[in-house]
Amino acid sequence: MQTVSIDDFTRQSFDFIVVGGGTAGLAVASRLAQDGKFTVGVLEAGGVANGRDEVDIPGFFGRALQTDIDWKFETTPPGAEGGVKDNWPRGKALGGSSAINYMGWTRAGRADYDAWAQLGNAGWGWDDLLPFFKKSETFHPPSSSAQDKFDIGYDINTFGTSGPIHISYAEDYSQAHQPWLKGLNSLGVETNPAHFSGSNAGLWANISSVNPRTKTRSFATEYCSLAGSNLCILTEALVEEIVLGKADGGYVASGVRFIHNGQEHTVSASREVILSAGTIKSPQLLELSGVGNPEVLSRAGIDVKVDSPMVGENLQEHKALVFIVDVDPELDNPDELILDAERAAAVREQYSRDKSGPLGEIASSYAMVPFTTTIQQDALEKIYSQAHALTELSPAKKAILEQRLRDPDNIGLVEYFFKLGAGAFGGKDSSHGILAQILQQPFAAGSIHVQAKSAAKEDPVIEIGYYHGPAGDVDLELMLQSTRFARNIMLAPPFNSVVRQPFLPPASVFDDDDQLKQLVLNGTRAALHAVGTCSMGGDAGISGGVVNERLQVYGVQRLRVVDASIMPLQISAHIQATVYAIAEKAAHMILEDAAVQ
Repeated sequence: MQTVSIDDFTRQSFDFIVVGGGTAGLAVASRLAQDGKFTVGVLEAGGVANGRDEVDIPGFFGRALQTDIDWKFETTPPGAEGGVKDNWPRGKALGGSSAINYMGWTRAGRADYDAWAQLGNAGWGWDDLLPFFKKSETFHPPSSSAQDKFDIGYDINTFGTSGPIHISYAEDYSQAHQPWLKGLNSLGVETNPAHFSGSNAGLWANISSVNPRTKTRSFATEYCSLAGSNLCILTEALVEEIVLGKADGGYVASGVRFIHNGQEHTVSASREVILSAGTIKSPQLLELSGVGNPEVLSRAGIDVKVDSPMVGENLQEHKALVFIVDVDPELDNPDELILDAERAAAVREQYSRDKSGPLGEIASSYAMVPFTTTIQQDALEKIYSQAHALTELSPAKKAILEQRLRDPDNIGLVEYFFKLGAGAFGGKDSSHGILAQILQQPFAAGSIHVQAKSAAKEDPVIEIGYYHGPAGDVDLELMLQSTRFARNIMLAPPFNSVVRQPFLPPASVFDDDDQLKQLVLNGTRAALHAVGTCSMGGDAGISGGVVNERLQVYGVQRLRVVDASIMPLQISAHIQATVYAIAEKAAHMILEDAAVQ
């Protein structure tokens, strides 16, 4: 990677400055530099994480959380029912969250992306994005034996074959995989052999951003090999402000001010500043630079340059609820690696020797299920009436989300996944697994804003009342109804030969409406897929978003946002693959615009 010293960085002249060397930042920077015509500088607050076991080894997923390469953000509950304090890990290293995430690689349904275009964001539908999805990835097909054994189906034409990020199915799924498939089939959920092709509803084996040749995580730093010496990356550099000057009655971005080793520096960009700091930090940096809601900026003591009311608003997050279940103790369980030090050492040695064994891949089983399957029709009609009465959503967004309540086939609106192993709950005398339930497209939204007299080194205030307000009531009812379907999954044969009974919570909770409601209210956590805080405004313009369809910030010339924050609506997928596609499309648009300037 082209990391440089502070002296080399500050003496360089740049066409583009990218703020944030994360998932989107390294992708867009590398593609701009690959063109060969431009110099690109990247400022990353963290360091280099490559080579660390907790990053590189797939089977160690989750171990990088709450370490020095995690921002360790926390949410602030709104103080009413439906609000909880929650940890929100985010990657603080080159590669960003792609260095610490769980490596899930999924696409949403065609209708998810077409909805972005429907809101007035031309060029952001499924057909528009598909080439950029493919451009980011190199797909490694599974072996024929794995396909037959685990019912893996796919459409080879929908995958990329030469992108920087390597993606693959596992070669070995757990003993619970086939009972999971058959159990959900019995509940009306069909196996989907083409879940990457525009309809993700149904059952399928997971794909991960794991290189099957090296058995290591494939993440955003792999983009850097596309560029030459015209890509310069400075780590341990915390950007505090985007430098905005007046021009033609408005503002223009000319560079950024940042801190490195306690010293303040300013670097200029002759063409554009590209903000890729993520859903949490990008709105914070806009506000610190004077772009945002005047009320928020005034409270923080920041001079208002651009009145942009949607900065930091529209925060959307997948809502996750996890059930710990007792499982058949005769099944091979990853918890044994926690409880049995001798076995753990042997597995680690096996991976070091030839990259074989369970540490080299991630295997879990997914189900993406429409509400028309998880919720009975009479209950769904009541929820539809609740949603229709909402006033806090724009009419265009509300209409799309209402339609989701009645879509029977093409979009999975509740994700369920199962894995053996649950962190060794209960010790050596019992075996456990995890069944997770994740609401994909919530009606309720939160916000992220600077603190009073805030600086970049201070965390912004993240308010995400998962079930706060009338929109939260709709989400609560959707989750409550979906927990009953989760219980049906546990009871469905032959999966009920894997799951013996619920452990946390106990089975009695599912039969008590009040206890079940408290479980959902107090137990819901983020799935770590936050989006929307600098969203595309579409037809609503600056009153409905922060950037236009070319990701240019309203009211500021030569400034774009390129990361998950630009999504106007949440999607029915883990967001990693979509963030890469956003970055690929952004680079294409930026180069298009540069060619005519």
